[in-house]
Amino acid sequence: MVFSSGDSPDAIRNHLIAFIGEFVGTFMFLFTAFAGTQVANEKTGPGVDSLLYIAAAFAASVTVNAWIFFRVSGSAFNPVASLSLWLLGAISLARFGVAALAHMAAGIAASAVVAILFPGPLTVQARLGPGTTVVQGLFIEAFLTAQLMIAVLMLAVEKQRATYLVPLVVGIAVFICEIAGARYSGGALSPARAFGPDLVLGDFAPYHWIYWAGPTLGSLAATGFFYLLKMLKYETCNPGADSDGLERFDGLDSKV
Repeated sequence: MVFSSGDSPDAIRNHLIAFIGEFVGTFMFLFTAFAGTQVANEKTGPGVDSLLYIAAAFAASVTVNAWIFFRVSGSAFNPVASLSLWLLGAISLARFGVAALAHMAAGIAASAVVAILFPGPLTVQARLGPGTTVVQGLFIEAFLTAQLMIAVLMLAVEKQRATYLVPLVVGIAVFICEIAGARYSGGALSPARAFGPDLVLGDFAPYHWIYWAGPTLGSLAATGFFYLLKMLKYETCNPGADSDGLERFDGLDSKV
C-alpha cells in the first residue's frame, strides 16, 4: 500500500479501512470456499449429498422463520447473536437474558418433539468428525460463527437499504457455514443447537464445551470487528455504496 505525501489523514484512514475490509472479506470468502472444497474432496465420513441436505435444511429453515419473526422479536435465534446485540447496545441486558433463555428452551423443545414424532433414534447431535481435534473443532466453530455474525451485524444492526433482506443473507451464510463445518465440527454455531439434543438424549460429549466457547469467541470477534469499523467511520471509505447521494460525514474527507 503506497501513500503519497499529499494524502490527508482522512484519506489514509480510508486506505486503512479499505485494507481491513478487503482482507477480512477475502479471508472469510476463501476460508469458507476452501473448507467446502476440503469437504467435497474428503474420502471418509458423511457423503457430500448428506451434507448438502443438512446445510439446505438449516439454511431454508432459518431463512423462512427469521423472515417471519424479524419484525416480532428480531430473529436472533442464537444466544451468541443476542450477546453481540447486547454488547453493541442494540438490546438491553434484560432482553439478552430473555432471548437467550428462549433460545435454549426452544433448542430443547425442538429436539424433544423431533425425537418423539419421527421414527428411529435422534441423530442431530453436534459432534466432531473423524480426525478433528478438540482445538480444531473449537476454532472451526469460532471462525464460522464469526462469518455468520458479521452478516447479522452488518445487515441487521447497521441499518441500510438491504436490511430487509437480512433473513435471506443469514440463510445463505448458514448454508455456507454448514457446508464448511458440519463434517468437521458439527456446524453448531450456537449453544442452543448443541445443548438441546444432548440434553434430550442425556448424552454430552466430553468436548461439549466447545459448542459454547467456539460460538462465543466467534461472536466476540465479529462484535469487535464491527465496533472497529464503526470507530473508523467506515462509511467514508466507499461513499455512495448504500445511499441516495445525500450522505454527510461531518466534514471528513471521503476521497479514495
